[in-house]
Amino acid sequence: MKTTLKITPVCDWLANAKRPLIVAGPCSAESEEQMITTAKEIAAINKNIIFRAGIWKPRTRPNSFEGLGNSALPWMKKVKEETGLLTATEVANAHHVESCLENKIDILWIGARTSVNPFSVQEIADALQGTDIPVFVKNPVTPDLQLWIGAIERLNKAGITKIVAVHRGFHSHENSPFRNNPMWEMAIQLRTACANLPIICDPSHICGNTQLLSYVSQKALDMDMHGLMIETHCQPNIALSDAKQQITPTDLNLLLQNLVYRKANSKDETFKNILEQLRDEINAIDEKLLTVLMERMNISSKIGDYKKANNVTVLQTERWNSMLSDRLKTANSMGLSNDFAKNIFQLIHQESINKQFELFNQSAINNLEKTVK
Repeated sequence: MKTTLKITPVCDWLANAKRPLIVAGPCSAESEEQMITTAKEIAAINKNIIFRAGIWKPRTRPNSFEGLGNSALPWMKKVKEETGLLTATEVANAHHVESCLENKIDILWIGARTSVNPFSVQEIADALQGTDIPVFVKNPVTPDLQLWIGAIERLNKAGITKIVAVHRGFHSHENSPFRNNPMWEMAIQLRTACANLPIICDPSHICGNTQLLSYVSQKALDMDMHGLMIETHCQPNIALSDAKQQITPTDLNLLLQNLVYRKANSKDETFKNILEQLRDEINAIDEKLLTVLMERMNISSKIGDYKKANNVTVLQTERWNSMLSDRLKTANSMGLSNDFAKNIFQLIHQESINKQFELFNQSAINNLEKTVK
């Protein structure tokens, strides 16, 4: 489902807004020296990088470092004065917004723990009413696309049009090399629903470590994301929060230099012709897929009729487990990934179950109507 947003393109509000847009700086503002040192080293890489730092830190446990609050805001001012870098920080309530506006912070962002709560987002939106400050919106901690879109819509309705979405991954209990599951499909769905909304990636929070930063950063750019937000600290080994996922400005520079920057499109006619031919082949195969799926659902309906006639339950767990195991073996032999095949057959099975339930329920509805008459 698409949503209509009034979004001002980044190039209209950010000077020298060349892609990729880079946001870098420490997880937390810890001291004036740490801030100025990090900012100067970042500015030496590129004056167009946006400097980020957490002033207020939402932490799980109360004894963790929760930021220095308002006392750190003057350091952000000094960063801008001494380096010329634009500044950005996270806000979670109206008080944060008011303090940032008073101290001329250039860009605000709403974190994952806040975007999950419509009440908090609305409070921030109300506090921003009448301003035109850019706001970045991180995805909620849970993989809920509607919550993410809803947070963006609340800001948009308050008159904020300089909005950028931030894909920072989602909390998951699954074993994974990532701190937060990337779930790239969620970013794709957001792009589909909000076509004119720029999206950047936060590989630091996806990875939770520095080893995978290059991999995730490159994948984000290959997916045509607008830029990257990377936590950068002059001395990450002594950082007061998220030390394991921060890199030095030197390593940031190296990472950016080693990324491959691809074009979203090509003007080469040969490329476009071949691509169009391949897409035509995809279209033909997709049509065959839909035809096969329709045939499968027709057979599922016949099975449902037969079960109903013989007073047999819709769900046959033993059959489902056996079928899934068999399909996954076949898929693996064809070079298809286990997760891909499993997701497809789970969706197919659920739709088959739904169709059979419709048959069973229709019988119950007909009997009820006869009873009422």
